[in-house]
Amino acid sequence: MQLSKYLLPPVGLAAFLLLWEAVPRLGIVNPAFLPPPSVIPAAFMREVSSGIWASAIASSLGHYAIGLVVGAALGVALGVLTGMYRGAEHFSAWIVRVLRPVPGLAWVPFAIIWFGVAPSAAVFIIAVGVFWIVYFAAHGAVRAVDRDLIELADAFGFRSGPQRLVKVLLPAATPGILVGVRTALGQAWMAVVAAEIFGVFGLGQRMMQASSLLATDIVVVYMLTMAGLYGLVDSAFVALQGWLLRWRA
Repeated sequence: MQLSKYLLPPVGLAAFLLLWEAVPRLGIVNPAFLPPPSVIPAAFMREVSSGIWASAIASSLGHYAIGLVVGAALGVALGVLTGMYRGAEHFSAWIVRVLRPVPGLAWVPFAIIWFGVAPSAAVFIIAVGVFWIVYFAAHGAVRAVDRDLIELADAFGFRSGPQRLVKVLLPAATPGILVGVRTALGQAWMAVVAAEIFGVFGLGQRMMQASSLLATDIVVVYMLTMAGLYGLVDSAFVALQGWLLRWRA
């Protein structure tokens, strides 16, 4: 059982790669539409040697990081506010119902009008995609805090909103908020492509350029690049999450 646990994942990956290699090689699918994995390393080296790969990564990471921080910060702040105060929740209820169903791509025209074809437009699109995930996670986490803890805080004299927030609500809600932020990490990467397809330089724009030329091997290079970057970011966040929640162990 233990042996299969370690053997099956690489065997499954090898089988997938062999099937992928065989489909275009056997002519089942045109290689121009689905490049075999054997050509990806050469395409990767061409992109690296040209300097485009590193530049695209740096640009997209900048959009990603700023958009993630802005969207997550606003989501946590407003989610905690509406979670703490019923009045704030009721005041914003219809605003949330109107804006929440609007997909991130629908904001692209306004992003271009407001910011032009500039990195700030990409940051805006990413922040919008992140905001709602973190907002509902923070709101739900605060609402789920045990009422007994709040009553205990009152008994010890922590009756003001800031005191309750620092002493009770944030410590108790942090695990739920961090789950929302981790989910937002992936959503932000998906938003990067949408944010860059209209002309802002980065991984998304480079993928669109390559696809328009049927350079599908380059498209796969950037797909794998984004997957690898997300894996690194997610792993780093999991480590940070474990450190922040070490008091629960």
